[in-house]
Amino acid sequence: MAYLDNVRTFARIYELGSMSAAARDLHISPAVASARISQLEQHLNVRLFQRTTRSLSPTEQGRIFYEGATQIIAAVEDAEAGVSAITGAPAGTLFVATPLGLGRRLIAPAIADFRAAFPRISVRLRLSDRKVDLAAEGLDIAFFLGRPRDSNLRIRNIAECQRVLVASPDYIAERGHPMRGEEIAEGRHDCLNLRFPGASEYRWSLQAEDGEHAYGVRGPLECDDGDVLTDWALAGLGIAMKPLFEVADHLNQGRLVKVCEQTPPVPVQLACLYIHRRHQDPKSRLFMDFMIDRILGRLRDVPS
Repeated sequence: MAYLDNVRTFARIYELGSMSAAARDLHISPAVASARISQLEQHLNVRLFQRTTRSLSPTEQGRIFYEGATQIIAAVEDAEAGVSAITGAPAGTLFVATPLGLGRRLIAPAIADFRAAFPRISVRLRLSDRKVDLAAEGLDIAFFLGRPRDSNLRIRNIAECQRVLVASPDYIAERGHPMRGEEIAEGRHDCLNLRFPGASEYRWSLQAEDGEHAYGVRGPLECDDGDVLTDWALAGLGIAMKPLFEVADHLNQGRLVKVCEQTPPVPVQLACLYIHRRHQDPKSRLFMDFMIDRILGRLRDVPS
C-alpha cells in the first residue's frame, strides 16, 4: 500500500502542478508528499520532477510514468469496486464537485444523512461555478447545470430546472418592470452575468411565443460566483438569471420579483457526470442515487 500511496501522490502532484496543492488535496503534509516522491524516484532510479523554489514540472520520465500510473490507479480502483460490489460494504473516499448554489442548498445539507447511512464512505466536496475537468482534477462525480461538452464521460440526467429572471423591488421602482426579453436586450437594463474562463453563457436564452430566442445582455457587473449575483440583485444592482430553487425564498418573501415573465428563461439541465469504468464504483453509484433522490424531493417542494 505504501508504493500505491506514492503512485497516487505522484499522480495528484502531476495533475495539480504543485506539491502543496496535492498535499492539501490528499490531506497530508507537504513534507510527506515530498518524501513519497523521493521514495518513488529512488525506487525507479529516475527524477520525476524538476524542482525549483518557484516551480515544479514533470521530467520526460515523469510524463511517461504518469501514463502508466493512471492505469495502475484505475486498475486498483476497478478491483476494489468489484470486491465492494460483492461484499456490499462500500468504503473509501469520493471526490465530488458541484456548482456553488446547488452544492450549498441541495448537496451539502444531505451529506450528514449520507454519512449516517454509509459511515465508511468519506466525501471531499468542492464547490465552484467554474467548469471542472474530472480526469485532470481527480474527481469521481461532478454535478452541473447546463450542457456538458465532454462526450467521453457518462452523464446521468436528474431534472430540468426552471430558471427565472429576478430583480429587487427597488431596482424595478427605479428602472421599470420589463415584461419581455426585448426590453432587457442590448444594454437597456443592467444585467448581472455569471462569467469565468471558458464560460459560454454570454447571451440569455428565453422562451417566446414563436420559440426560443437568445438575447444579448450587458451590465457593469459580472462574477464567477452565482451567489454573489443573487446578493447584487437583492441590493438593487441589476437583473439576474437564476435557477428557481436558489431564489425561491427571496421571491416568497418579496425581496426579489420575477421580471420578463412573458418570455421566461429556457429551463436548464441538471445532471451529473462520472468517468466510465468497467466496474462502476459502488460508492459512486450509492452517492448519486442518494443525492438524486434528495434533489428531486427538494425540487418538488419549490413553488413555481
